[in-house]
Amino acid sequence: MNIVVLDTATEACSVAVNYNGTTTGHYAVSPQQQSVNILPMLQAVLDEAGMDKTKIEGIGFGHGPGSFTGVRIAMGMTQGLALGLDIPVVGVSTLAAMAQEAFTQSPGLETVYAAIDARMDEVYFAQYRLVEGLVVLQGTEQVVAPEIALAQMADDANQIKQQISDGSVALVGTGWEAYSALAVLLSSPVEITLPNARYMIPLVQAAFAQNKGQAVEDAQPQYVRDTVTWKKLPGR
Repeated sequence: MNIVVLDTATEACSVAVNYNGTTTGHYAVSPQQQSVNILPMLQAVLDEAGMDKTKIEGIGFGHGPGSFTGVRIAMGMTQGLALGLDIPVVGVSTLAAMAQEAFTQSPGLETVYAAIDARMDEVYFAQYRLVEGLVVLQGTEQVVAPEIALAQMADDANQIKQQISDGSVALVGTGWEAYSALAVLLSSPVEITLPNARYMIPLVQAAFAQNKGQAVEDAQPQYVRDTVTWKKLPGR
């Protein structure tokens, strides 16, 4: 299946296509510039792949969690393309995309913990294992305080540090370095900090193979956080 995948849910902007069995992708960290960069990036990737828009058979998009605005940018682009071409779409977790990249780069991994800085002293957090080449969520995606995320991983932080050291566990996402409660697990910088559409390709392919493609009007963003807490500034 010839597919296009878009992601703008975080500070990263990325596009990937799988055309005639070959994957081509572009990735850039461009905070607050995704709405400007996504369309030219899409055209550049299509040109590089030699793929006309009319050949697109399905679209995947990063449905979150991430910034509200970023998720909506990819959603809007997906809606425009899918409606114009009358093709199905699939939403992909940004946390799962980072986990998929980690498993792809390190085949010996057993578990990946993903944490994206959600601001307001919280992280978007999830745990993944690999089954038949694809990440599988263990439990649910959550938005929690860093201390709660750490407590869900193990009773002893040293145990996790040892598992990271021996290569059976990996950490991905911006959340680990953003909060001291999670940074205690780190002995070196986190290598995979933001999602890349290239690693959403196998997840999108699997979803379409399982007939999980949706009409674009039925696709929904996954914000995870349902409410936003506002703090009044001093003197206001």
